[in-house]
Amino acid sequence: MLASSVYDSDMQTIRSFVAIPLSVDVRRTAVRLIERLRHEGDGIKWVPTDNLHLTLKFLGEVDNTAVPAVCDRLHRIAEQYEPFELVFSGTGGFPDIERARIVWAGVQDDSGSLCRMVAQMESELAELGFKPEPRDYRPHLTLGRTRSGSRRASADVVARIVAESKARLGKFLVDRVQLYASFLDKGGPTYQVMDTIEL
Repeated sequence: MLASSVYDSDMQTIRSFVAIPLSVDVRRTAVRLIERLRHEGDGIKWVPTDNLHLTLKFLGEVDNTAVPAVCDRLHRIAEQYEPFELVFSGTGGFPDIERARIVWAGVQDDSGSLCRMVAQMESELAELGFKPEPRDYRPHLTLGRTRSGSRRASADVVARIVAESKARLGKFLVDRVQLYASFLDKGGPTYQVMDTIEL
């Protein structure tokens, strides 16, 4: 159900994205993994516990009046999918481990449903004017980012990522996706669920 308070005021834009919320167990193991990777002064901005999620599509600044149309598309897409299982394991970095600027945990999509659904979102949301991603979707759970966008993770951070390459975070059955609003403040971003879309 839409959280109407987010979009029913005067025209404004809302920084928005579509994501899958994590299960309690996977979130817990992800937090433990971050604790093992994190060191004081490591130059990485680690994702806070409450903000951990599996991003499917970043929409950017969305006119509040367009939110219902986005939700309608997402519901129509979700109706075509049965719940599916994802397995979270391993670690790595983007663009690659030697030049890591983003630290991630791996996501295994054996059914292929996740990647098919994201491809469909890219296509259908493009019809509403949202720019398609230039690269194919690579499922991953973002754990942290270097504090400077042009800076690489240090050799120490890379060594810890490699040491956790076989870490197992668990698995869960995905039965919904959510549309989030992101609000930036001094403490970093906070997220509010605008709509929950059941599969």
